[in-house]
Amino acid sequence: MIQIPASATIFVMHDPVSFRNGIDGTASIARIILGQEPMDGAIFVFRNKAGHSLRILFYDGGGFWLCTKRLSKGCFRPWPKGEAGTVCSKLLARELQILIWAGDWTGGRFPDLWRKVS
Repeated sequence: MIQIPASATIFVMHDPVSFRNGIDGTASIARIILGQEPMDGAIFVFRNKAGHSLRILFYDGGGFWLCTKRLSKGCFRPWPKGEAGTVCSKLLARELQILIWAGDWTGGRFPDLWRKVS
């Protein structure tokens, strides 16, 4: 299980990306398309065109992590969508955990946050 701190800043790109990109190519997508600096410690989540794989890019202070999960069956649905004209959305850590396990992160019943975590 991947431990994601509740205070983590998580960006999810709406559109699919090519998984032929390695760490440098994926970090470039974060910089150029999302307008975020990947070395700032945020977590970036991407999906492939078929929707059955996702990638997480994270910089831990010493180097980059590029994690890939491909489902044996099914797709990552629903995928986060933002307002018109946006290329990414922010997720909470608990929503990302559900998304990683191919669950419906939109239908989860969570208690209200009593303080802002990100």
